[in-house]
Amino acid sequence: MMFFKLCLIGFSMLTAAAGSHQAFTSSAEMNISSCPITYYGQKYEKVYVGFNADRFAVCFKGLYQPGIQNDCILMSGGMADRGGLSVLRREIPTGSGVHKLLPNLKYAGKCVNVIPLKDCQQSQVEQVELGNFGAQSILAIKTYSGYTNVNVVADAQVNGLTVSKHTFQTSETNSGVITDVSGCRFSGLVYETNITVNDPRICSTVTCDVSGAATAVSHCGPLEHCQGDGSCAMNTVCSVTGSTVIGFTSKLQSVSDRCGYSLLRSSSLPGLHVLGIFKERRRKDLSFLDRVILELDREGPQISLEQGSKVKVNDEFLIVHATPQIVHSVVLTKSHTGVNAKFETSNFTVSVVFDGHTAIIHLSGSSEVPVEGLCGDSSSTVNEQKPSVYSDTGCQTQYEDDSDSTSSCNTTAKWCGLLQEGSFTACNSYVDPEPFIQACIQTLCKYPAVDGLTCHFLKRYAEVCKYIKQCNSGGLDITYQLSVSVPQDGCQDMFCSSHEFCGVDSSSRKPRCHCRGLFASKYKPTNSFGEPIVCADKAATVTLANCLLEDKGINYSVLHLNDQSCRGQLDNLTHLVTFSFSSQDTCGTVVQANNSQIIYKNAIVTQNIPMFGLITRHDKVHMDFSCRYSQPDIKTLSIRFRQSSVIQHISSGEWKYNLTMEAYTSRDRTKPIDSDADIDLNQRLWVELKTYGLEEDRVAVVTDSCSATNQPLPTGGLRYNLIIDGCPNPKDPTVAVERNGLGTSTIFSFNTFQFTGSNGNVFLHCKVELCVRQGDNCIQRCTQTVRGRRSARPKNENIIPAFISVAWTY
Repeated sequence: MMFFKLCLIGFSMLTAAAGSHQAFTSSAEMNISSCPITYYGQKYEKVYVGFNADRFAVCFKGLYQPGIQNDCILMSGGMADRGGLSVLRREIPTGSGVHKLLPNLKYAGKCVNVIPLKDCQQSQVEQVELGNFGAQSILAIKTYSGYTNVNVVADAQVNGLTVSKHTFQTSETNSGVITDVSGCRFSGLVYETNITVNDPRICSTVTCDVSGAATAVSHCGPLEHCQGDGSCAMNTVCSVTGSTVIGFTSKLQSVSDRCGYSLLRSSSLPGLHVLGIFKERRRKDLSFLDRVILELDREGPQISLEQGSKVKVNDEFLIVHATPQIVHSVVLTKSHTGVNAKFETSNFTVSVVFDGHTAIIHLSGSSEVPVEGLCGDSSSTVNEQKPSVYSDTGCQTQYEDDSDSTSSCNTTAKWCGLLQEGSFTACNSYVDPEPFIQACIQTLCKYPAVDGLTCHFLKRYAEVCKYIKQCNSGGLDITYQLSVSVPQDGCQDMFCSSHEFCGVDSSSRKPRCHCRGLFASKYKPTNSFGEPIVCADKAATVTLANCLLEDKGINYSVLHLNDQSCRGQLDNLTHLVTFSFSSQDTCGTVVQANNSQIIYKNAIVTQNIPMFGLITRHDKVHMDFSCRYSQPDIKTLSIRFRQSSVIQHISSGEWKYNLTMEAYTSRDRTKPIDSDADIDLNQRLWVELKTYGLEEDRVAVVTDSCSATNQPLPTGGLRYNLIIDGCPNPKDPTVAVERNGLGTSTIFSFNTFQFTGSNGNVFLHCKVELCVRQGDNCIQRCTQTVRGRRSARPKNENIIPAFISVAWTY
């Protein structure tokens, strides 16, 4: 806040106003939209008045509270405890006495808000007047009770400049003050109108014109920031997120291929060259930063910051911990934000942080230095920063993938626009959010809404803000309020091979290695999982890519040859799974003779072990394994409901009602499943049990149990429980129960399944009970540790449990 003290020695600018009147006794919100006031560059159409002990306050952002930033006029020493507000329409032409007292006042007066203050005996004690002079405003105060202190408070993040004031005496007992409350606001600071000042707090020459518009000319260079004392120092950040580079001067550039690029080099930083290597992920037409290389001297060592928080020094992996270790003049550390490599000289410091997805390069020093590379040289093009030594053959080839149906540019723009809202606004005056917003939109409009990318741009902006603002605000770290809600994707310590990248699995929501677009594109046309079979002397080998298997929800550990003891071996570096057999270890191989040719045949199949006892949520796999290799055959099962919904008419004692059961494929339950629609195995369903004809304030519906059988009767054949005693089966984490006992409907959800070894029907049976409501006694409470525990519920002896069933087939 800023405080400007004025002594009142007597003046009355205007007489009391006539017209509409708004009275108050303690505190009130007043409408001044008919005579708005521009208070130090901010226009207001409301005022908040209130008495606090011996103080009267007129504020513009809300009622006065000590310690809370606001725009206020604070008066002390008066005896008033009530007042009112009237608007006086009065033209005050330029050249008037008011204009002579306030030489910065350039416009004619249009109206005045008059606030007379009285004591409990209705005697007028003081009068506050706020005058509208177009883009300018004035404040006049008249007091009838002697000396009064006035504080003019302008909300700002740091102290502002002194506001000019004019005081004069009218009599011994009556005193007053008149002052110009026009001004400008710039970078959290307040300035008088019609002045030009050198402000050391922001290292700039600031001009505030009579209209309240401020302009500033910085004394610092493009890579420098003000230290708050008039001096400038180099403190700048370059960030690389996805294929976008936001340089030290906030210039946005994009990498369109999968090559290596120079990010930072300078003749003032001898012996250091920072490079970024880009590769594709899911799509072939969009690249991402894959690793960062620190090249030390032309013939010196190379330090490579790799995926999974790994570090390579001259092609040898190095274990990095939180404790700093020096490698060839570079200090290496590891934290939750990634691997940090710091290079220092006597005058400059370069810090590179890489978390596997994004990089932040922080450059600081006593003075500005020329910088080349995508981070620094704003005049060079992207292609001019491509060193051939780090670019693979063919990396410049351009691809065009089909548009992704899950990407919405309208939704993306709203999400990326969050950088101009909420807590992020605290950074907007330090770091321009616009290039970050454009980089966010540019990437997310094209890339599918997976892999946690939606949070990376918000997180990077918060991190950049931390570096800049810490150096300008005494080490204030605001990232806790900007990025605390940004989830970690768990990829920092996960190793993926060169044909993979780490991202969040859409089903389990856990991190895993996904296939890169170029690698996967080789196998999609033939629907295969890897390379063809390799035949040798009475032996055969086939190699599958684990990422291709996982894309289909297949766990390599459940696959085996004809002999169940022969399983695939996973290479921990390449993540390739190898199956093989030979004449010494046949693994159930069938040998056939075809004329002069001997054929060895085997197959890769799914292990016959159910996921949850009787049921499974994975597709069956059958892949011929012979020297004449055939393509994999995945028998994908789909569900088809036998009817779209089920309804029963029930009479139970005094209750007569209809009970329905309907299934949906979306959480919002807007459209029931059509009986002709195919539903995938392991797809999530929501089932709603709903009653009609019951009084919700008297009775609630409780789903007591739900189970699946392979026969129409609830007690026949195989049986699998989904809901037990009103709570989810603790052995099946896919089951969730909602709204059980809250009203006349209940909802539960689960992932679809089939009975192991069966391709027939599955019948879902649910038992529903009515509960006479006594407060919240009918609500089912299932603890996390003991999900079967629930609250007792009273039953009416006239109520008979109802059963309802629905079926699906494969």
